[in-house]
Amino acid sequence: MILLSFDIEEFDMPFEYHKEISFDEQIEISVKGTTIILDLLKKHDVKATFFSTATFAINAKELIARIIAEGHEIASHSYYHSNFEVEHLAQSKQKLEEITQKKVIGFRMPRMQPVDEKEIYHAGYKYNSSINPCYLPGRYNNFNEPRTYFIKEKVWQLPASVSPVIRFPLFWLSFHNLPLWLYKILCKRTYNKDTYLNLYFHPWEFTDLTNKNKFGFPFYVSKNSGQKMTTRFEKLLVWMKKEKYSFTSIEAFYHLKTTS
Repeated sequence: MILLSFDIEEFDMPFEYHKEISFDEQIEISVKGTTIILDLLKKHDVKATFFSTATFAINAKELIARIIAEGHEIASHSYYHSNFEVEHLAQSKQKLEEITQKKVIGFRMPRMQPVDEKEIYHAGYKYNSSINPCYLPGRYNNFNEPRTYFIKEKVWQLPASVSPVIRFPLFWLSFHNLPLWLYKILCKRTYNKDTYLNLYFHPWEFTDLTNKNKFGFPFYVSKNSGQKMTTRFEKLLVWMKKEKYSFTSIEAFYHLKTTS
């Protein structure tokens, strides 16, 4: 199965590169990108999971309503994207459930940072998808973590997909920078080994990020953003459909694996 997920959040990434961006524009860019994503998913009849911060959901309620109406899952991406307190685990869950009128069972920490699994459990989540089980200088050092799903502190863990053996990450940056044919090969090998893929992206990738004066992003971040990302992502969906891969939300996958 293919588990596509999107981290929908206030677009504060320019702050990491010492650039300023207003809160209104952060929301506007993420709304624009999420709309493009939803249009693509609807066109190709694909279901996915959207990890939303409570802050984004509060400021984009109509978009959240569309996500729910079109059969996708809403999970928590904490309350704020760049400010975390343990209390935000339960608070974000409560706010998202209030907005969606749906049970929220999944969590992903912003920037895939470590989070206390005991606190995840106490906040009422069933699964956590906050691990990138690879080594990325300055960001991740998770070679000690399992590559595939496992249980820790009573919480079902779903790491992002990485290739077998060398653990090459299949996350958004790889999709932007690898030739599409090579990315497909890595996906296929990983799928054949694991029988599923857990791939994640962000809505702002589907907007033009090439203005270095405005965003400050290096080339490897802005490469293939905007329309190029939309085109590449649609090609990926078409290829996966041709390979007869099925798509589902993480919530549905969790229930399948924990009840079978």
